[in-house]
Amino acid sequence: MCLVTNYSHAQMQGHKKQLVHTVDSILKSQVNANKIPGAVIEIKIGDEVIVKQAYGYAQKYDYNHQLLAHPDTMAIGTLFDIASLTKVVGTTTSIMLLIDRGLVHIDDPVSKFIKAFASPDKSSITIRHLLTHTSGLYEWYPMYYRASGKEETFKLIGGLPLGFPVGAGRHYSDLGFTVLGEIIEKVSGMPLDQFEEQNIFVPLGMEHTMFNPLAKGKHYNIAATSFGNPYEKRMVYEPSLGYQFKEIKHDQWAGWRHYVLRGEVNDGNAWYAEKGVAGAAGLFSTAEDLQKLVDMLINHGRIGSKQFISEQTVQTFLTKDQFRNGLGWMMDPENPVIAGGPAGTFGHTGFTGTSIAVVPSLKISVILLINRQHEGLIDNKAYYNVSPVREEIFKAALRAGERVK
Repeated sequence: MCLVTNYSHAQMQGHKKQLVHTVDSILKSQVNANKIPGAVIEIKIGDEVIVKQAYGYAQKYDYNHQLLAHPDTMAIGTLFDIASLTKVVGTTTSIMLLIDRGLVHIDDPVSKFIKAFASPDKSSITIRHLLTHTSGLYEWYPMYYRASGKEETFKLIGGLPLGFPVGAGRHYSDLGFTVLGEIIEKVSGMPLDQFEEQNIFVPLGMEHTMFNPLAKGKHYNIAATSFGNPYEKRMVYEPSLGYQFKEIKHDQWAGWRHYVLRGEVNDGNAWYAEKGVAGAAGLFSTAEDLQKLVDMLINHGRIGSKQFISEQTVQTFLTKDQFRNGLGWMMDPENPVIAGGPAGTFGHTGFTGTSIAVVPSLKISVILLINRQHEGLIDNKAYYNVSPVREEIFKAALRAGERVK
């Protein structure tokens, strides 16, 4: 019996070593080929962190895309602009807490909290619609052309026409999550950043998760993103990308940044229109902090012996809808970040190159933070697509998890 046990243990260690080797090979080759500047990854299976490693550089280039004389090395504790992971880490978790406290219900009409949504075209929109990207709101809009500050931004969204019929399809919308941020503020009576810090980040021990890190008066190692907002400028200027609005004239606004973004949220609407704090983007975090949130969700809402979010609420949010996604979280198995995952697998991505993938049934989580934008646009058109990298690493973690369970 002892020989069999030792052999099984040796097999498990072999599978773990193979995972470490595979991930190491993938990310080193990406950095060495100048596909990505750097990355931080944390993979956990069961209660054991199998992979925790940093690669490449936090900042590699100056604004002119010239290699720095002394590039800043990436570290495990480097802060990343997590982009749309803000939607699930901050906003979705906040709504879960408000539901648990009985202050919000998932099928409440948005007009209950925001008067502008009482209009005939928006009166049927519910919180569920916002969380599932089925509200019909525009997918994106350059709000900074017409708004400065969150109050003007909220008012602007309330007055915009719908882009799609309510509930008829999933159209991933930054505006929907901006509205959820407004609801959180109205219901809690607190600014969004303060609510999340006091009710999520402090209780979970996420000491390095925050909005506007440069304003905190502390020194953080932060991963650089883009050189200004070149892709977002393309969205405004180029009809081929599909974001043209008759009321938006290119020369009406000229507040584009002309420096390497490092510690300022990359997302233009979050930075220019909402001063760095938004329901759709704005959070900075580390792999270790994100792991704490993921652990809570894997453990059915518990932190140790404490029930942080009710098990029922966690289950509600991680149940697929007719469009094969959860509330806030992506669950569509065709999404590369969770491709091939068993039932219940969930995750999300961020435009800067960040991603979370979780397999609750196997207690697997993959947190992959890449500062892909810092390599610049390819042929002045788009950023390097890291989806194949995410998919390859997730499948390697899944294979290891299935073998060591």
